[in-house]
Amino acid sequence: MEQSINMITIDNFNVLVFIWIGIAVLIFPIVLFITAPYGRHSKNNWGPMIRNRLGWVVMEFPALAVFAYMVLRAKEMNNIVVIVVFLLWVLHYIHRSLIFPFRIKTKNKKMPVLIMLFAFIFNFVNGFINGYWLGNFASYTIDWLFDIRFIIGFILFITGFIINKYHDKILINLRKSSANGYQIPYGGLFRFISCPNFFGEIIEWVGFALLVWSLPALAFFTWTFINLIPRAIDHHRWYKKQFPDYPVERRAIIPGIL
Repeated sequence: MEQSINMITIDNFNVLVFIWIGIAVLIFPIVLFITAPYGRHSKNNWGPMIRNRLGWVVMEFPALAVFAYMVLRAKEMNNIVVIVVFLLWVLHYIHRSLIFPFRIKTKNKKMPVLIMLFAFIFNFVNGFINGYWLGNFASYTIDWLFDIRFIIGFILFITGFIINKYHDKILINLRKSSANGYQIPYGGLFRFISCPNFFGEIIEWVGFALLVWSLPALAFFTWTFINLIPRAIDHHRWYKKQFPDYPVERRAIIPGIL
């Protein structure tokens, strides 16, 4: 198995990544019309259910573990650019898989096992292709740290990370003071959009794609966009349906546009 992984050529690898991008593009029209049944949209008619917190850990952890394994097994961490990229990815996924699930107030909530499995596969593949590329095909010199793509990408990543975490905190605090866990959120970019946490994550992975400048990073951004845009639209519709006084000027995820 180890030898088979090592024998992947860059051409074959790129074909696999293009196929992965193609799958994302093909399913985009479908997910626009199907609301994933977890969180506020949770349903119990999608088969067996699993506790929400455990489901989050299981489905997010592969992106951390597989990525880290593929990078660390393939080369020594002696390239400063590789170290920075590695730490940015790990920063996001340590929070997403090991911290965030234990901060959310989702007592007794469950999600379908099927949704968890879909997300597990998504995170496994994205962790693999990005980790494999970084560990086997990346050839950065220290000059890349001063390239405009890296600089802008790094700024966008950190900005998106902060936006995402700040607005997640607002939502978590709302659940503490609400009987059913949901209220109209206010503060920050909630003035303009219903899902600034998703907006921050999109900015984050745009930045990552720029600073890494690789096909797998582009693939991951593509999947992030295709996952979060429909999810934000669903959230926006849900807010308007649940709260008659919901601010009419808000958009779903992109201020003034969508």
